Amino acid sequence: MPLPAAPVVARQLAGGCLCGQVQYRVGDEFRYAVNCHCSRCRRATGAAFKPLAGIERGKLVIVRGADQLLRVGDGPDHDIRCNRCGSLLYSVVRNGEWVHVLMGTLADDPGIRPTAHIFVGSKAPWYTITDDLPQHPEFG
Repeated sequence: MPLPAAPVVARQLAGGCLCGQVQYRVGDEFRYAVNCHCSRCRRATGAAFKPLAGIERGKLVIVRGADQLLRVGDGPDHDIRCNRCGSLLYSVVRNGEWVHVLMGTLADDPGIRPTAHIFVGSKAPWYTITDDLPQHPEFG
């Protein structure tokens, strides 16, 4: 009698904030990755765009510093930052069911790369997109 197949477990990626107070792990099974140019993402990061990777919320686990998280925003959609250094770690989206992990907070190299620029209709006028990725005026 054959043995049942072992469940496939995704490679786990490490990530965290600038000061190291908050650390997380997330499965390397992101569903999408994009560069978001909306005005909210630009203000939240202080950058021309926010490179993010989306995954179901339950697949991200805080392994250190859970009591040091700073929630910014009310309701089911909000941002999570380190309360010491202020690093934006991820955004909780889609009625709290998904997270957008900021790719710059990953310590490990994910198996996904951004596939598009979104909300380029409101991108910073001083920034020029120079790659060949598709550009969408809104979500895409």
